[in-house]
Amino acid sequence: MAVNEQAASLSEDEKTLHGLGYAQELRRRMSGFSNFAVSFTIISILSGCLTLYGFGMLTGGPVVIVWGWPFVGIMTLFVGLSMAEVCSSFPTAGGLYYWSAKLARRNGAAWSWFTGWFNFLGQVAITAGIDFGASLFIHAFLTLTFNLSAAHWITVLIYAVVLAVHGMLNQFGIRLVALLNDISVWWHLLGVLIIVAVLIFVPSHHQSASFVFGHFNNGTGLGVGSFYIVLIGLLLAQYTFTGYDASAHMTEETHKAATAGPRGIVMSIVVSLFAGWVLLIGVTFAIQHYAPESLASVPAAQVIIDAIGKTGAELLLLIVIGAQLFCGMSSVTANSRMIYAFSRDGALPGSAFWHRVNHRTRTPTNAIWLAAAGAFILGLPYLWNYAAYAAVTSIATIGLYIAYVTPTYLRLRRGQSFQRGPWHLGRWSYVVGWIAVTWVVIITILFMLPQVGPINFTTFNYAVFAVLAVIGFAGIYWLVSARKWFTGPRVQGTPEELAAIEQELAS
Repeated sequence: MAVNEQAASLSEDEKTLHGLGYAQELRRRMSGFSNFAVSFTIISILSGCLTLYGFGMLTGGPVVIVWGWPFVGIMTLFVGLSMAEVCSSFPTAGGLYYWSAKLARRNGAAWSWFTGWFNFLGQVAITAGIDFGASLFIHAFLTLTFNLSAAHWITVLIYAVVLAVHGMLNQFGIRLVALLNDISVWWHLLGVLIIVAVLIFVPSHHQSASFVFGHFNNGTGLGVGSFYIVLIGLLLAQYTFTGYDASAHMTEETHKAATAGPRGIVMSIVVSLFAGWVLLIGVTFAIQHYAPESLASVPAAQVIIDAIGKTGAELLLLIVIGAQLFCGMSSVTANSRMIYAFSRDGALPGSAFWHRVNHRTRTPTNAIWLAAAGAFILGLPYLWNYAAYAAVTSIATIGLYIAYVTPTYLRLRRGQSFQRGPWHLGRWSYVVGWIAVTWVVIITILFMLPQVGPINFTTFNYAVFAVLAVIGFAGIYWLVSARKWFTGPRVQGTPEELAAIEQELAS
């Protein structure tokens, strides 16, 4: 009788989660808008667009920056639509690796294992890319305002502080994180409007339309054809369009998750596509002295300083830094939920520790700090390798997109046996899905190729080593040990056992 009463009191979201085999351990307090806000904040056009703006200036210049953005945005939308359809069927924090396990016709545990490890790599790298980018801008602001030294170790020190702050904010609980994410959406949108408006009306000089929409530049030092340069220049846009899997990872904390999660994925991409294009065009028109090879370590900041002067630049940089800090906080949130879910199913070394939930805040505290520590380690090579930041962004892009598209590939192989959720693509599933798979195969190869020449220790794109290291580690770990005990997502228990878990946490 008690079990029947418990079942009757469950919400539809809790019933769905129980059907997937999990207890409601995390607090379900996020609205659909908050779910969208997490992904939109992690995409963060004021982070990705501006931190890699200098990279774009060298790898193709204005023509690649301005036209590469909508092209990559549309291709990303195909990937996001395919992900959203699967998310609607399986709204769980495990997200991608859980989907792979359930969609594979055979060897579901192996598919789940490798998808999870690539998602883990991508999540840690995207957190590193976001917070390191914020640290570069903070360092540039402090140098501009207080004439601080430009030494690389100072950037790394700022980076450590930023990660620590984001870890502490996440430890306070999902209510604070959701509130900050809601604020972040408006901060980003109003920030873009303010920055673009200032860059339109304040500078006395603007570049011509032919320059903004047609000028090509190869400042990479690579003696190759322009087509190759254009392709590697797409990293600026593709790196920015990452992190929207956060909507899937937050579904266990979102109301009406089977529709809110998919909508969060898709709308975060669509809104970012339009707002980001406006931002990039506005910044490029405002360039005063076009010499990309001689720009400062944070070129977008230098463009703003040249265009409107020191005082105005300080104010706009504060808007950018605020957006980047919101972005990093959300990235740690999504990263920790993926770690929590992957550990819940025993996939990480020390899983029992990483899966632990704080009874007071109902957040995966240990997973939060693993996310921050892993990101810090990825940023350390910047101390001796100046090309390290571009490599981190490549690692994030490759790791995440392999994880993004694997469930789509498996879903396509299932054909009509795939059980759709309430949000789906109808007859367009196969066309959209195969375009997404093809695109991810292309960019996976593309972003491991050399980006700067001459190729040596300080310019080498070490993304290929990071990707191979994950494949090697996950592969060896699987063959030697994990294949004997990792069976994919675990069912936490019977309805009675799930209720007991929830009752213990509630007490």
